[in-house]
Amino acid sequence: MNRVAVVVPGRQAARLGALWRFSRPHTVIGTTVSIVGLYLIAVDTLPGLGVGDGLWHLAWTLVAGLAVNVYIVGVNQIEDVEIDRVNKPFLPLAAGDMTHEQARAVVGASAGVAVVLALTQGALETVAVLTALLVGTAYSVPPLRLKRFPVIASLAISGVRSVVVNLGVYAHFSLAFGDGSVSIPPPVWALTLVTIPFSLAIAILKDVPDAEGDRRFRIMTFTVRLGGRPVMLAGIAALALGYLGMAVLGPVLIDTAQPVVLAGGHLVALAVLLVWARGVDPADQAGFTRFYLRVWKLFFLEYALVALACLAG
Repeated sequence: MNRVAVVVPGRQAARLGALWRFSRPHTVIGTTVSIVGLYLIAVDTLPGLGVGDGLWHLAWTLVAGLAVNVYIVGVNQIEDVEIDRVNKPFLPLAAGDMTHEQARAVVGASAGVAVVLALTQGALETVAVLTALLVGTAYSVPPLRLKRFPVIASLAISGVRSVVVNLGVYAHFSLAFGDGSVSIPPPVWALTLVTIPFSLAIAILKDVPDAEGDRRFRIMTFTVRLGGRPVMLAGIAALALGYLGMAVLGPVLIDTAQPVVLAGGHLVALAVLLVWARGVDPADQAGFTRFYLRVWKLFFLEYALVALACLAG
């Protein structure tokens, strides 16, 4: 009896751990921070909406967004098992910790949950969710498999992360808590503009440590075509452009935000990025992966910075 009691929970923990790795935790955190940040901006910009007034609605929006997230990263892993055995052998499908049947079940359930929740929230949410699901499918699945084409792949990733998420989620909150019309305020437009170079940087930097597997399976990313260092420098340049743009133009575009928090926060974040980038070697897969995940932390910070500047204004 004691043996069974120990083994079963151990198996359950292993399955949960595999599911957590399958969901790509940094993307889950990114989606969560994005939606919560947009909700806090809605609290600041929509009259009569307090922080605690829409928490139930926020929770269901998070569930839908996370379901879309798991679907997109899950489909990519199902299609890229052989590549991941070279580039990311720790992922559950590549490591043999999850079967294809289990992965397909998770992906199918995630898509189903996202679509059902979207249908209950109206046409706008449904369009946003379906757009994200379709782009995620086209990115990974033949015959399109857009990830083979670096420019289109980068635009697809940045389009979902910056345009669909920011404008779609805020418009959803605006319809739910506003006067029934969709109105996108300056903070959301500014956040959308700054996350475009951010998302582009993430889209190209993610391929730098994966060069070996991508080259072997003829996925012609920018890294495979140009080399790791030029791609790293291009990613840092895109991030620097976004930060300087928000530091200089942010206080003008968002006149209701606290300018010191907005400008100063972005300049500090830029300094942190440049410090983190010093000495990074694109040929060092483990070291560059650590740098790439730090860029994701700066992406999380972006939503917190803009929301904090709005609430402090």
